[in-house]
Amino acid sequence: MSAGLESLDHTVQLTHIWINELDEKLGWNNKPRSYRLLRAVLHALRDWLQVSEAADFAAQLPVLLRGVFYEQWRPGTAPVRKRSKAAFLARVQEAFKGDPLILSAREITAVFELISSKITTGEVEDVRNGLPEDVRELWPKPRAEVGAGR
Repeated sequence: MSAGLESLDHTVQLTHIWINELDEKLGWNNKPRSYRLLRAVLHALRDWLQVSEAADFAAQLPVLLRGVFYEQWRPGTAPVRKRSKAAFLARVQEAFKGDPLILSAREITAVFELISSKITTGEVEDVRNGLPEDVRELWPKPRAEVGAGR
């Protein structure tokens, strides 16, 4: 670890853990692509949530991913007006122009499952409830033992 920079080293390590777990869950063996998916889903999620809920959610992310979450955010435009499942999928798909996702709903669900394993169940429930019902279908309900804030 770098002297005096332990918290930065730690957040980089946590971010790698998230990306590695997602990459393994997807079976892609392509960490840059897994990161791109995680980033795209975080941005879409951020834009679909009310500002206060987005901030509550971001507070549970590792610091580095929190920065990714807030990257280029314009809170005055949140939540987006057309908050449908199709629009959510299209928003994520934008990050994959030239490298399209084949089953984008499955991949997005994998990201949501990862998030559920990393943040508290209560926050997952709050975020899910802040999404339109058809988008919520992509995010399985958390089980009590999942989301222990790891």
